[in-house]
Amino acid sequence: MTASPAIDAMLAPQAAAAADDSAEALHVRAAQAGDMAAFEWIVRQHEEKLFGFCCRWLRCVEDAREVCQDVFVRAWQALPEFEGRARLSTWLYQIALNLCRDRAKSRSARQRESTTTIDHLEEQPACPQNAPDANAEWRSEMQKLERGLALLPEKLRAALMLSAMEGLSHEECAQVLNCSVRGTEGRIYRARQMLLQWWNEESQ
Repeated sequence: MTASPAIDAMLAPQAAAAADDSAEALHVRAAQAGDMAAFEWIVRQHEEKLFGFCCRWLRCVEDAREVCQDVFVRAWQALPEFEGRARLSTWLYQIALNLCRDRAKSRSARQRESTTTIDHLEEQPACPQNAPDANAEWRSEMQKLERGLALLPEKLRAALMLSAMEGLSHEECAQVLNCSVRGTEGRIYRARQMLLQWWNEESQ
């Protein structure tokens, strides 16, 4: 993506850390039958990554926490209708993205004191650890990346975040975005090109 190791690490597709599919399938079926303990297991498996996604999208810890809670409320209500055509994580990201978009629109006319940059989040997702003397450079690059992402058109930003930051495959991204795989790949490519161009211009 760039000549920056920190940005390359941030945008490189990450290995999925999803729970074992067979175990998850058992818990999904139990939760669909009304087993709250099984649903709580599902929440524990996915809440950290979904909270991180909401934080990055909304850039506000309070909003992200509320939206993440709403995701699981919606998921519990809709779980009996979940047919397993997509991975559960993909379905949850779809709910999260829709709620994040709604929240961003609803707050567009007001400014929150709690709005902050990624590196100041109270519960930000884990990032690769740097040596102490590299921390300042890493924070600066994360702030710069955040500014660049915020400037991308929403459709391109969503595709890039889901693919590069959340580690979803192009097929999973397409399901979340309700778009073809080819269309998703095009969005990711354009997002990377726009972000790289902006990054280079900012570095001059």
